Amino acid sequence: MRLAGKVAVITGAASGFGEGIASRFRQEGAKVVIADLTEGSGQEVADKLGGIFVRTDVSVSQEMKNLVETTLREYGSIDIFINNAGFTSRNSPMLEVDEATFDRIYAVNVKSIFLSAQHVLPEFRKKGRGVILNIASTGGVRPRPGLVWYNSSKGAVISMTRSMAIELAPENIRVCAINPVAGKTGMIHLFMGEESEEKYDLFRSSIPMGRLSTPRDIANAALFLCSDEAEFLTGVCLEVDGGRCL
Repeated sequence: MRLAGKVAVITGAASGFGEGIASRFRQEGAKVVIADLTEGSGQEVADKLGGIFVRTDVSVSQEMKNLVETTLREYGSIDIFINNAGFTSRNSPMLEVDEATFDRIYAVNVKSIFLSAQHVLPEFRKKGRGVILNIASTGGVRPRPGLVWYNSSKGAVISMTRSMAIELAPENIRVCAINPVAGKTGMIHLFMGEESEEKYDLFRSSIPMGRLSTPRDIANAALFLCSDEAEFLTGVCLEVDGGRCL
């Protein structure tokens, strides 16, 4: 049980990569907190895993504060905080994305990391340890056309991860990131612009190992980075991409 006794908060955990991470962590002994805007599926995941659900808009400071406080009230501590919630525009030319959509991309993908740090770091500092894991994207490393603002937000996540890591390392607080290649999650149709077998074939053809990512792929990487086996790793931004970024 690689996470026995640990408490992990996972945002965007009602489906996709977040649900996969929560399920894998639970298998390895962690207590899990499912944070998401989607109440029905979020509560279902929490019930299935024996965790708790906290409805959370990760772009709102008070809601992130409530997420941390609820976790501490229910479980007494936090060991791992995973910023997985994400938002994107539909694949389209950059000037066709309106300002409100741009603002939402940056609020969910970037500001949320600032807010999570504001509210979880005091707890980590009390404990003298902690792990923050940010889910970025291969789009932040090797961008595709049509997703300019999403790609740039994930580039910011990668830079924030490294910057946070170097500042927090002396306090034994680790910060890492995962850069997944696209998988069949709730946002795949937005990445592609349209969902069709031809589009899937085009995506698969750009991945040397010949397939999209799965929640299990991302969860296994997250498990390692958040476990004590990775205690000397910080600032790592790990591509889980079947060779896409090579």
